[in-house]
Amino acid sequence: MDLNYSDRHKALQDKVRAFIDANKHEAPSLANVRKKPDRATLAWQHKLLRYGYVGRTVPRQYGGFGAEPDVLESAIISQEFTGAGISGGITNQGISMLVPTLLEVGTEKQRVRWIAPTLQGEIIWCQGYSEPGAGSDLASLKTHAHVDGDDFVINGQKIWTSSAHFADMIFILVRTEPDAPKHRGISYLLVPMDSEGIEVRPLKTMTGQSTFNEVFFTDVRVATDQIVMDRGDGWKVANTTLKYERLLLGDPNKMLNRFHRIVKMMEDTRIGGRRLMDMPEYRDRLLRLQGEVMASKYHGMRLLTEADKGEESGVKRLIVKYFGTVLAHKLSALAVDVMGEAGLAYDLSGLGTEDASLWNSDYMYDIGLIIGGGSSQIQKNIISERGLGMPREPRAEPQKAQKTMER
Repeated sequence: MDLNYSDRHKALQDKVRAFIDANKHEAPSLANVRKKPDRATLAWQHKLLRYGYVGRTVPRQYGGFGAEPDVLESAIISQEFTGAGISGGITNQGISMLVPTLLEVGTEKQRVRWIAPTLQGEIIWCQGYSEPGAGSDLASLKTHAHVDGDDFVINGQKIWTSSAHFADMIFILVRTEPDAPKHRGISYLLVPMDSEGIEVRPLKTMTGQSTFNEVFFTDVRVATDQIVMDRGDGWKVANTTLKYERLLLGDPNKMLNRFHRIVKMMEDTRIGGRRLMDMPEYRDRLLRLQGEVMASKYHGMRLLTEADKGEESGVKRLIVKYFGTVLAHKLSALAVDVMGEAGLAYDLSGLGTEDASLWNSDYMYDIGLIIGGGSSQIQKNIISERGLGMPREPRAEPQKAQKTMER
């Protein structure tokens, strides 16, 4: 990849910087990313869509800007918003995961119906994948649906469902072919969250907030045309969505944004008259993390290049999720240490600064993301087996395992 900017790319960079200077006062707070978008956030999203700073390559007929894919254009836009420390738009499960899934495998009718309002933030989605007995082994899911007239009728339970308490829709995996092998009996449905028979029970995390939920389905009816691809194709659709989820969870731009904020804190914070940036124990730790942040950034650009060429990145996407979520927690840990006494107490109304509350919350929330979306242990197994060609871990023979237990 040639990272030198052409005159056209330099012009875009100037244009983005001018936009940010003129409009940054309208940008919503970065602290609202795990909440239902408010009016200011929606207005900002609409403005970014008009200028092509979100939904840039989504075709115009689906509510996007309609630009041709260009790796450097995407990198310039992300870099300028990140460097300015302001919101680059809504990055939720609908926009970052469902929209590209529908563009890849959805029908024309589904794209027209769902993509534009999702991009605009008018429809919020949640993801119905994990179940109490089907987390790492997702294909073992038990939630099922049968056809009754023109509807699927869904029964079962999902768990760890982020944003379900305020989402409008859910993209959900259900078993529709009970006699088929487990990976071939799953279907991918689009279901309104206000459907009769859906019960949402928030789960409180150690942040003190409820960001994910249990969701119960009792005879929930949804039209049979609200299926992506065909019956039994859900595992293929699910993996399409998962590759975009892994990019969302390990987003390099999020790491860059955090890094820049930590640099500013270390430059502004003083102990005994000395800036933290001048203290080797803090500066060296920051430099090590800077190397990881840059590695994340350039790996992300490599994936963008491959996507632009129509190449399948495969296991490289797993690296984004694994590396990115671990790095996010390391950055939050440094920020908490830099804050000193403000980093010791966790109280969203405690020491009175929005930044302290955000870093404290992120520090604990990020631990969950290391597990969510496929735990780091699972990611490392897949990377080692599929990416490095290492042998699979041997499985104990059921008979021998039983004898061992009896002893």
